[in-house]
Amino acid sequence: MANTTPLSAPPSAEANNPKNPSAEQLILDLRDPNLREDALISLSKKRERFEDLALLLWNSSCTITVLLQEIISIYRYLYPPILSASDSNRVCNALALFQCVASDPRTKTSFLNASILLYFYPFLLTTSKARPFEYLRLTTLGVIGALVKLDDSEVVRFLLQTQVVPLCLHSMEIGSELSKTVSTFIVQKLLLDDLGLQYICTTAQRFVAVCQILSSMVMPLAEQPSTRLLKHIIRCYLRLSEHPRASVILNNYLPDMLKDGTIDERLRDDPGTRKCLHLLLHNVSAAVRANQQGRI
Repeated sequence: MANTTPLSAPPSAEANNPKNPSAEQLILDLRDPNLREDALISLSKKRERFEDLALLLWNSSCTITVLLQEIISIYRYLYPPILSASDSNRVCNALALFQCVASDPRTKTSFLNASILLYFYPFLLTTSKARPFEYLRLTTLGVIGALVKLDDSEVVRFLLQTQVVPLCLHSMEIGSELSKTVSTFIVQKLLLDDLGLQYICTTAQRFVAVCQILSSMVMPLAEQPSTRLLKHIIRCYLRLSEHPRASVILNNYLPDMLKDGTIDERLRDDPGTRKCLHLLLHNVSAAVRANQQGRI
């Protein structure tokens, strides 16, 4: 897994200042059960300020093991769902540190090769909508979202092999608006890679599952609009419409709200997404005509 480079706190005045400990000192504190929770909080809050934090986390002795222990420790609270807010917050701080490691190009490949992400998947299988579970769900999706932002086919291949799509669909179905948005963004990024598009369009079961979940999210937007969520939904549909055979079938799964101009009116302030919607409808209608003429 990670290297086990010995880590010792530097003897600088700042490092020895208990009110402003260094990243190295906080990582050392993770090894002490009595100091671990405060160290998790501090590292999580300051992770963007600490230079080379991903490398320090990955290469320091025992750190990844300690963080994984934090992850595994709450499995027993998932079923039945009795996760407390404090336990959820603590694990989410550990997940935030893993996100730091996952999103750094220097540690990303090692993170994937160690299959650490699989330890997080149980958090996406939960069905409770209580705040501690939703926070856990959203933070887990944040780790995956950070990975797909890298636009790396290696990441896409790993995620597809580990069946992340059904987990995202589950979050798109039961999660809060923010969880729906992040999980839809992840599916969108997977679709933008040719591997992802081929994966979802290879079987009717996968294609229909994605279309049905996307459709189920569109309907409530008539009552409670979310331009951000709608943007990702339309971009998912648009990418599906670029698959020659899928675009024909897609016509049967597009919600009427996307076809009759209802949604178009809500996109007045988002010309980019409005353009995507028009292109989506063009692609689908063109595919239907081509199929009718025997050209597909």
